[in-house]
Amino acid sequence: MTTTKQAQTQWAQFMPLVTVFFFWGFVAASNDILIPVFKQAFHLTQMQSQLVSLAFYVAYTVGSILYLIVSALLKEDLINRIGYKNGLALGLGISALGTLLFYPAANMGSFELMLAGLFTVGLGFSLQQTAANPLAIALGTASTGSQRLTLAGGVNNFGTTIGPLIVSFAIFGAPSATNTAISIESVKIPYLVLGAAFLIVAVFLKFSGIPDRPQVADAVQENEQSSRTSALQYPQLVLGMIAIFLYVGVEVSTASNLPAYMESKLGFLTKDIAPYISLYWASLMIGRWTGAVEAFGFDASAAKIAKFLAPYLAFSVFLAVNAIAQHDLSHFYVYGAIVLVLIAADIASKGNPANMLLIFSVLGILGLLIGMSTDGMTSIYAFTSIGLFCSTLWPCIFALAINGLGKHTGQGSNFLIMMIMGGGFVSWAQGALADRIGIQSSYIVGVICFAYLAFYAWRVKGLLAAQGIDLNKKVDLAH
Repeated sequence: MTTTKQAQTQWAQFMPLVTVFFFWGFVAASNDILIPVFKQAFHLTQMQSQLVSLAFYVAYTVGSILYLIVSALLKEDLINRIGYKNGLALGLGISALGTLLFYPAANMGSFELMLAGLFTVGLGFSLQQTAANPLAIALGTASTGSQRLTLAGGVNNFGTTIGPLIVSFAIFGAPSATNTAISIESVKIPYLVLGAAFLIVAVFLKFSGIPDRPQVADAVQENEQSSRTSALQYPQLVLGMIAIFLYVGVEVSTASNLPAYMESKLGFLTKDIAPYISLYWASLMIGRWTGAVEAFGFDASAAKIAKFLAPYLAFSVFLAVNAIAQHDLSHFYVYGAIVLVLIAADIASKGNPANMLLIFSVLGILGLLIGMSTDGMTSIYAFTSIGLFCSTLWPCIFALAINGLGKHTGQGSNFLIMMIMGGGFVSWAQGALADRIGIQSSYIVGVICFAYLAFYAWRVKGLLAAQGIDLNKKVDLAH
């Protein structure tokens, strides 16, 4: 029987937990500033510069595989053995170790050691993800579990919004600074500070009220007639793994290649790019804050109003942090009109994850095609709008892919987490193509990714219907 305490989100425990979600976003978006810095400092090609994304995102997959191996050796799930809080603390400690590598890497001028540092940070994040996602689910009723994950994603995107601004300030100074020279040693201090923050939060979480071994509800029921012995026997998962790979790929590669486009085609200086990278990641925050409305338990009328106000509240946060950073905001006000497209698409989807995935994928294709065929601020707005159209795709794909897996849901979830490596491989592939056909034309890679996502949205309906699953019912993401 569900207790009163478990019936609603336990905010006193949930809020400390989301600090790790913030860090994931902060570092991921800051990589988009490191890419042009490393490219100039180490004289790299665009393909070589994308090794930054590759090293960071492949670490998630390596971390997931190591987790499975250790769990197999222990003959028990690692997190169940050491506890969720210890898992979070250990993951933060590993990430802190990765940031320490930036110090000798900067002193030695070693690009390879910088990559090793980012890879180690990503390994720690992989373990943190394994512990934090089910914790976010467990801190309240199962019926609002997916909304808590979406809300945590909104906090993640607050990190992605301010990360590029802070790292850019640490490297280049104030926007008004006239010095454009890049010193690789300027990277040391911000990442040492970040490492110290990891350790402080690790201690804080260790002694927090977060449950060490929560009861995680399994809200996804398996068809009683199913005799499948592995998650990989479910076609919605296998196709969904490809979808997650390509979704994370297009989300990351669109942003990570944007500095090269703005520098080479529009004449921007590296130090002036940060607010546009911030806008891209803020666009994901805009969409995810909208999707998180239901986690607050509003009644129907208030929820409708909140669905309209939430994206503009998130947009206001973007404007506020950039105002504090002393950036010119005049270029960004018109973007508020583009946010209306997000709201209209959200309404049109009627909460159906397959419909939402299809609509937003088509909009993603249109955004990239406009960006590829125009120039100036129009092209920048088109490319940054991809953040809006990627914002809701993770919970859509994840929910569709694990729907109907029953007792295999945990295994399926782990396979999906492994596919985060798409962020590295797709970025690297686009960088390689950019060296051959030009940076603007290389965004055809993203068009292909969205085309597959649209196909998956169409195909998965039939696959789930054949298993007796009705997508018109609310899907709860319980893992």
